[in-house]
Amino acid sequence: MRRFEEGFAGHLASGATTLAWCWKIVRSNGVVLGFTDHDIKLAFGGVDYGPAHGLDGGETVQRLGAQTQTSEVLGVLHAEAISEDDIALGRYDGARVESWRVNWREPGERALIRIDTIGEITREDGVFRAELRSGQHAMNVPRGRLYQHVCDARLGDGRCGVDLGQAGYRAEVTVVDKIDAASVELSGLEGFAAGWFGQGVAKWTSGKRAGIEDIVARQEGARLSFGRPVADWVEVGDTLTVYAGCDKQFATCGGKFGNAVNFQGFPHIPGNDFVLRYPGSGDRLDGGRIVP
Repeated sequence: MRRFEEGFAGHLASGATTLAWCWKIVRSNGVVLGFTDHDIKLAFGGVDYGPAHGLDGGETVQRLGAQTQTSEVLGVLHAEAISEDDIALGRYDGARVESWRVNWREPGERALIRIDTIGEITREDGVFRAELRSGQHAMNVPRGRLYQHVCDARLGDGRCGVDLGQAGYRAEVTVVDKIDAASVELSGLEGFAAGWFGQGVAKWTSGKRAGIEDIVARQEGARLSFGRPVADWVEVGDTLTVYAGCDKQFATCGGKFGNAVNFQGFPHIPGNDFVLRYPGSGDRLDGGRIVP
């Protein structure tokens, strides 16, 4: 049974409540936004909760055990707060949402009802619908490592150890043309080997996509193709930093980065063909390495 602080519990027991919902959204880049379904601004905890006309919380189904609880928030897009571009660009993906029940006459009397993360967001005709996933959703995320041929580290992270800040592994480039929905032509890639940035990462440093990372699907000369459409939010003159790509193979780790000692895969494990084959009289059974 949920227990509330004395002041809030007393308000609920009074029989004549003045309650409102407040939502605190914390995006992955640290931006904090506050909204309420009340018609005046409320403030508590250092956050202002502005009226969001048309914002409404859906019903929540309580489940037993470790099942993920889901609910939703439905609202009208407001250009000054939540824009359609920000949603389409993924700025709200995985954002933390705190749902508060507040006595709007005395905001000090309140209770934190739920803490969720934003899952799928759909938008249509100026209205957005955001799925809220409970903390149990984290239990659906794979943990641990798999024994596999390819590396499971991210290029440049602590397990990999490659310093992507080195001049040879990064380039500051500028958009000079938009080719199609997912491809742009850039200046600043001269002097790098063909395909050097394929399967790498691009971090936008100006324009509408500033602060967003995109996966580079492939590089063809001065043209980069990304893993998702970017053209609608990119203009000629926008700048970005691109980092060398890695296909997670052992040969690439040693040949391209000189980092074979830190390879985080298992390139010498037997494949399915070896596991399923029949034993033969000529097989070597001396305990030595079976994969060259």
